[in-house]
Amino acid sequence: QVQLVESGGGLVQPGGSLRLSCRGSGIIFGFYDMAWYRQAPGKQRELVAGPARGGVTDYGDSPQRRFIISGDSAENTVYLQMNGLKPEDTAVYYCNAQRSDSDYWGQGTQVTVSS
Repeated sequence: QVQLVESGGGLVQPGGSLRLSCRGSGIIFGFYDMAWYRQAPGKQRELVAGPARGGVTDYGDSPQRRFIISGDSAENTVYLQMNGLKPEDTAVYYCNAQRSDSDYWGQGTQVTVSS
């Protein structure tokens, strides 16, 4: 059974940083395109970083240029480093593993940016 488990969310002040983690079981991230999405209340789910093929330690940055996706293939874990957080970054953040024949999601982790 495939499971993706996110962690690392919480309350952070504007301008702060957080690192989210996504650990996989029953799946090898190196064979998937990994990405992070988020969904704020009343809004559609949107891509924030990736997709990037597993096994690479630095996948590059996101369209926002504040979020960086990276991975540790030995730990089968993908990270999302978020810097310069803003209140509008408040959302539930989801890890996604995708390839042509499958698409897996985690349960999400809440990130709240507020003073």
